[in-house]
Formats: sequence, C-alpha cells, structure tokens
Amino acid sequence: MRPQPTRRPRKWPASEVVRLGCVQYLNARPLIHDWSGSVRFDHPSALCRALAAGELDVALVSSFEFLRNPIYAVVDEIAIASDGPVFSVILAHAGSLDQLQEVVIDPASATSVNLLRCLLGERKIQLVQEGELSPQRGRLIIGDQAIRFREENDARFQILDLGAAWKEQTALPFVYALWLIRPDYDGKEEIAEQLRSLGKNNLQNLDAVIAAQPVADRAFSAFYFHRCLRFTFGEREKQGFQEFAQRCVRQRLLPAAPPAPELV
Repeated sequence: MRPQPTRRPRKWPASEVVRLGCVQYLNARPLIHDWSGSVRFDHPSALCRALAAGELDVALVSSFEFLRNPIYAVVDEIAIASDGPVFSVILAHAGSLDQLQEVVIDPASATSVNLLRCLLGERKIQLVQEGELSPQRGRLIIGDQAIRFREENDARFQILDLGAAWKEQTALPFVYALWLIRPDYDGKEEIAEQLRSLGKNNLQNLDAVIAAQPVADRAFSAFYFHRCLRFTFGEREKQGFQEFAQRCVRQRLLPAAPPAPELV
C-alpha cells in the first residue's frame, strides 16, 4: 500500500477559509457583527441541512440540531439564549389557551417547535402547517417575523412568550442557538476562539452593534439585545439545555438524551 500523505495544519486564519453559516435573524447580530470572512445567512432549518450535508463547516443554528445529531463540537461560552421573556419566540392565539385545538408551526426552527411541545406537555393539541388564527387555532412565530407580528398585531391577539413560559416552568434559561462545528473540520480550536472572541468583543461594545443597525431598528435593538436576550453559554444555560434534552426524551421527541457536547 502507498503511504498516505501527512495532513499538515492550516497556515492561514480560519476566518478566510471556513464555510460559515449563521441564522439570518436580528438576534444573531451580536455574535456575527464585524466578522471578516464570508457568511451564508439563512433560516435555521436550511443551515442545519447544509451543515449535515457538509456544505458548511460551522454554523450558528438551532440548539435542537445538536440534540438530534450530537456529532458536532460546540463553541463554548457563547450562544443565543434568554432568561425569561425573549420577545421573538411566541405563540399567538385569539382566545384562551384552554380553547386551543391546533397550532400552526413555523418549520424554520425545530428548537422552537419542540420547545412548544415541551411546554404544552400532555395537552392534546395538533401541530399543523397552515391555517388562520382563531380561538381554536394558534400560531407559533419566531425571529424577525415574531417581532413584526407583535408590532402590527399585539393588541389583537393574546401572546405567550415561550422564553417566559420556560423560565416559569423550570427557573432556568433557555438556549435557542449554538455555534456547531462539523467533526471533520480541522481547525476547531482556532475557529471556536475566533467566534468566541468576536462575540465577547461585540457584547462589550454592544452600542456599536446597535449603531450598525438601520436607524429605524436601533431603539428596538437596544431593548432586544439588552433586556430580552442573553449571549452566554455558561453553567445555568447548560443546565437549561440539559433540561430541554430530558423533556424532549419524555415527550418522545428524542430516543435518549445525547452525551454532553464536546466543548471547544
């Protein structure tokens, strides 16, 4: 047999060569602002498919993607999370929760759909793909769509903030998105440190991130980034993520809780 060539370590910055994906919502801006390389912005579900297919090396995607496919390394210390109301992950409904028989789900994020399933518990509510809001039919809305819906319709409908409901049930933060790195990507430590440093620097200079948003969005961005979102993946966030995994198992959304992630 011919000897296999020795794989040499990369000599160039990971930001110049990494195929990076990031959710296209406002909530990701503090973790991606001022990134020097190219980025594919897309919906969470599309990024998850691209990451699984090997079309991306690293992506900021729904946290449930790790739970159902725990092959990825996870960038430590940074995430998109909330410790109470998140504002942008909501169940809109026209009547009381007791009247609900169906919920129109947003298929873009498996995390939000399964968070809703965990919060509903054993209640017999059917999840459907389409339908108009009514006293018997609610709608799960996430991301920038949820923000626009609240601005345009808040007075017309009841709003259940899923971040607030999770905190009420568990007393823990909820983790919506994580940076996941494919197992065959060579520069895990390097790219993780770059993304972690970028996120931490942006959080220390959050006013600059807010100033970079369109003028009409700056006041809301200040409220959203400072009061609704957390961008840490510390011990309490990890406890909340583990609780989410265990509840997904109880709801038969997962066959078993995955092992603890490889943190880099």
